[in-house]
Amino acid sequence: MFLYQAYNAQQAAMEPVRWLANEVRTFAGRAGISSTFSNPLIDAFTAACDVVADAKPEHDRPDYGIRTVPVDGHLVAVEEEVVLRKPFCDLLHFKKPGVGNQPRVLIIAPMSGHFSTLLRGTIEMLLQQHDVYVTDWINARNVPLWQGRFDLDNFIDYTIEFLRFLGPDVTAVAVCQPAVPLLVAVSAMAQMSDPQQPKAMVLMGGPLDTRVSPTKVNEFAQSGSIDTIKQMVITHVPPPYAGMMRAVYPGFLQLSGFMSMNIGRHVRAHLDMFRNLVKGDGESVASTKKFYKEYLTVMDMPADFYLQTLKAVFQNYDLPLGKFKYRDMLITPSAIEKTALMTVEGADDDICGPGQTQAAHILCSGIPSDRRIDYVQQGVGHYGVFNGRKFREQIAPRIASFIQSA
Repeated sequence: MFLYQAYNAQQAAMEPVRWLANEVRTFAGRAGISSTFSNPLIDAFTAACDVVADAKPEHDRPDYGIRTVPVDGHLVAVEEEVVLRKPFCDLLHFKKPGVGNQPRVLIIAPMSGHFSTLLRGTIEMLLQQHDVYVTDWINARNVPLWQGRFDLDNFIDYTIEFLRFLGPDVTAVAVCQPAVPLLVAVSAMAQMSDPQQPKAMVLMGGPLDTRVSPTKVNEFAQSGSIDTIKQMVITHVPPPYAGMMRAVYPGFLQLSGFMSMNIGRHVRAHLDMFRNLVKGDGESVASTKKFYKEYLTVMDMPADFYLQTLKAVFQNYDLPLGKFKYRDMLITPSAIEKTALMTVEGADDDICGPGQTQAAHILCSGIPSDRRIDYVQQGVGHYGVFNGRKFREQIAPRIASFIQSA
């Protein structure tokens, strides 16, 4: 709990500074100071206040904000509906009343510090041609302790339950970390001859074989034993949160890790935002603010899930070495025959190195080669695999084509 207390104290100390910065920003905007007095010092000061006022982590899920999407050249309404509730996750359906006969897609979002809203752009694109469901993960600090633990086996349990709920015509799309539990879930279903096996799966930037092209994420995972890392990053949720006494990897610590891996890039982004504020480049500022508002919104991760994933995926390489066990079942991805496979990677991915996801094609040798697609997008990093211009223009159309052909 000490980590939580230290973080809360630090945030409380910064609150008067943010409040003052926000007041200056608000006053300057209402008074039109920058436009009335063209003074470089005043412009720089108000720009700095704008940056400081927004530099605050948030811990409540943002709104997806998807109200309409274009379908066949017409805007149609989108409604959110929770179709299945679990203690740690809601299965969320983005309904489009009046639109039918679209392929059903389950997007499995990562439980890795950010809320599922990080995939807003992915959802928005796939919604245009598909009937979309999303795993909407719940902040672990809000899940009461009596609801039980949540580990990697539980994640796979959820995945299998959602796949069975949606039926065999669904295509499952896993973004980043859940590529492992999705592949394990489909393998287990194949080994059990489950009639609800999905027709296709898309694995995007997932750490299936982290021996390939190791990144800073992999280096951190190898930097110490599980017990050492546990002492470094695991703490218990304090009161008054509903999940008090639950062991978690706190979102604020995860955010620190995210930022430290690319600190230079984040510093440059904020310096550019500062310069654009001074210049009055509202469009560039709005784009940067939108990204960081989502990026700074973080959730706590159940400690059991984090530590088991770290050990099985990043330290012991259980899946590529044929040692992965799900509830005492030895997993053999070569058993998959009915489910088509597509992998998507970013050539410049510095979180999940190129080749780590491609490993699925070696593991899934039972899938005919004409039902497997391997695609590497040039010029994108990790987030570009599932969001941004190249995702919209290059990756999403290929996914849609794959789903159609499957």
